[in-house]
Amino acid sequence: MDALDVARWQFGVTTVYHFLFVPLTIGLSVLVAILQTMWHRTGNERYLKLTKFYGKLFLINFAMGVVTGIVQEFQFGMNWSDYSRFVGDIFGAPLAIEALVAFFLESTFIGLWIFGWDRLPKRAHLASIWAAAIGTNLSAYFILAANSFMQNPVGYRINPDSGRAELTDFPAVLTNKVALITFPHTLAGSFLVAGSLVAAVGLWHVIRNRDSTDTGAYRFAAKFGSWVVLVASAAVLFTGDIQGKIMTEVQPMKMAAAEGLYTTESPASFSVLTVGSLDGSREVFALKIPYLLSYLGTGDPNGTVHGINDLQAQYATQYGAGSYTPIIPVTYWSFRFMIAFGMAAAAIALLVLWSQRKGRTPSSKWLLRAGLVMPVLPLLANSFGWIFTEMGRQPWIVFGEMLTRNGVSRSVSLAEVLTSFTAFTLIYATLAVIEVKLLLRYARAGVPDVSETPPSDDTDDAERPLAFAY
Repeated sequence: MDALDVARWQFGVTTVYHFLFVPLTIGLSVLVAILQTMWHRTGNERYLKLTKFYGKLFLINFAMGVVTGIVQEFQFGMNWSDYSRFVGDIFGAPLAIEALVAFFLESTFIGLWIFGWDRLPKRAHLASIWAAAIGTNLSAYFILAANSFMQNPVGYRINPDSGRAELTDFPAVLTNKVALITFPHTLAGSFLVAGSLVAAVGLWHVIRNRDSTDTGAYRFAAKFGSWVVLVASAAVLFTGDIQGKIMTEVQPMKMAAAEGLYTTESPASFSVLTVGSLDGSREVFALKIPYLLSYLGTGDPNGTVHGINDLQAQYATQYGAGSYTPIIPVTYWSFRFMIAFGMAAAAIALLVLWSQRKGRTPSSKWLLRAGLVMPVLPLLANSFGWIFTEMGRQPWIVFGEMLTRNGVSRSVSLAEVLTSFTAFTLIYATLAVIEVKLLLRYARAGVPDVSETPPSDDTDDAERPLAFAY
């Protein structure tokens, strides 16, 4: 083990951990805004209760996401300084816009939303949560645009004197074909997470608190979240299909590694299960669906999909001697876990809706257990999706331009990386316990009492202090 290995593990652990909060923040910000809009339009107290209830869970998750996200920037300069120097000119623009525009928009209006319940007019207060939700989604786009440069570099040139990538076309970076499809795919995955949480918490209260006066609100939450999950699942499949075709075009090795496809095939079959040799160089056994991989990769059932061995030979000729093959078991199984966990969440959402058909009240303990697992499934699907995305690009840190081993900080020793890795892991473990306890505590507490609804348009009392609604 050397500093490169530990630096990769550290970045992987901290990034996956941080991304556990990101999709819930993205999706829940919009769902809370929708619930408040429903209250604003109907005046139904049920929607106000749900807005404040899920808004509290959103704020807990948002705060934890901000804390864990700060570490990401430190790692670039700490463990990946050569990489930072190489892409700094490219990443500087989208990440600066993300911080100065999207994040500040998000943070400012979240503050107005928190403290403005009894100060702002109803319309202004509603606009604040929508502005925060828009800021959250804009923030995601600029970060994904930067990441997409690593997958498919565009809008740049390599300075022959400094060896750095220099930005030549910023609009090209923002309209990278990978970013344009990764963004809606990520949003769909985020709504899958948020909808699962809304449905699961609502279902838990429906089953455990059957005599509660707020049962109607919980029933609505369970149905609302379940429909969000089903719509998001359809969007994930649609955008994922497009993303697969673009991936086959710009990173054919990643698609081959996802399928354990060692030799070029036309037409190519989709692997349901493949067992390869220990060295990952050939296929031993496979269960396949004919023509499906060709369609997924090219849109043509008879299309050609290049295999791992052929691409390895091509890259060795193009880029020089070395292995350009990712770790096949990781890419193969992470791709399948991503799909399986997402489909399982959609299946549970269907069960939740079926259990409440024609006004029925669900009571099954098995459904309750499935509901408790439901929010975890799309989180796992999102995590495995990003593991596949990043591991499938290896050994490149910037595809075709910079190898991962060339991006690590040369001056950082193994002991230093191990120290920071251990420290971050312990801190994140502590934060995980805090996050889970807070979410469980406030989720179990149920919807708040809103009998004393703040005045909607009273802005005359300028001396009245700001009120923290949570």
